[in-house]
Amino acid sequence: MRAADRTLLATLLVVGVVLLFLVSLSIGPVQLSLGTVIEALLGGGTDVQRTIVQEIRLPRAILAVSIGAMHGLAGAALQGLLRNPLAAPSLFGAPQAAAFGAVLVIAIGVADTLSYALPLAAIAMAFVSVFVLLAVAGRNANLLLLILAGLALSSLAGAATSLALNLAPNPFASLEISFWLLGSLEDRSFHHVTLALPFMAVGAALLLMRGEAFRVLSLGEEAAQSLGVDVGHLRLQVILGVALGVGAAVAVSGTIGFIGLIVPHLMRPLVGYDPGRLLLPSALAGGALLLAADIAVRLIPSTTGIKVGVLTALIGVPFFLYLVVRQRRSLTGSVA
Repeated sequence: MRAADRTLLATLLVVGVVLLFLVSLSIGPVQLSLGTVIEALLGGGTDVQRTIVQEIRLPRAILAVSIGAMHGLAGAALQGLLRNPLAAPSLFGAPQAAAFGAVLVIAIGVADTLSYALPLAAIAMAFVSVFVLLAVAGRNANLLLLILAGLALSSLAGAATSLALNLAPNPFASLEISFWLLGSLEDRSFHHVTLALPFMAVGAALLLMRGEAFRVLSLGEEAAQSLGVDVGHLRLQVILGVALGVGAAVAVSGTIGFIGLIVPHLMRPLVGYDPGRLLLPSALAGGALLLAADIAVRLIPSTTGIKVGVLTALIGVPFFLYLVVRQRRSLTGSVA
């Protein structure tokens, strides 16, 4: 892919994110035009319009684009590290483990949903999840082994989360946590933004700075070592970046899965299958996808409101099954 084409793609993605961001600010019980939204962002309009845009909808839109970008970036980084197109945080149990860490500190009364202990616990468990997966599966694990190990970790994290909910002393807190686990950006404030955004920014920086290493790693670990890439350090940096970003995202939004799987596949044909050049487009497309999903859940008629994590799962599971079938066909064809 030529440099001019990559620049055009990045520009189109940025424009798409900005447009979806403005549309997100205009959608809700009180419909606002894009002109009114821009005016309110700049400090104009009525007091009610400024309150709706700046205090109610703006934090939700910021979280949507940053969390979507983090998931997309994490998926692209894991696929580059493992050289496997089905690698994604949700398949490796990172969001589920992060959710367990957050639920655990809430259930035992160590922290509430607005405490900085929440993202720290989620980050720690996400780090443990990815680290254990890579340790158990090994450096050269095949697709089946990675999926099985990820399934085991996801199941363990889910069971531990259920146990923490069952042992929670307050049944009302358990019910609230159960809804939170479905994944939602509703009723989020700037406190949630300040709670998660610094961790996601650091995680994203750790992943984005290793684009060249992913490109060299595509030649194989031995070739990468001979060209000066410390594969062990790269692996640890990716684990830390994914844990920081995904853990902080889960701490404020609950579990929103499959964005890290879908987005790199949508972007890969457009960037020439270069793992280093896939990172930034995946981040931008991830932000756009979660913004679009969050807009959709507000437009779909519902009495209680559909959770955005439910919608991404409904989209992601068929897509994952399609990728598995395609992978099976390619393996069958290569054997034949």
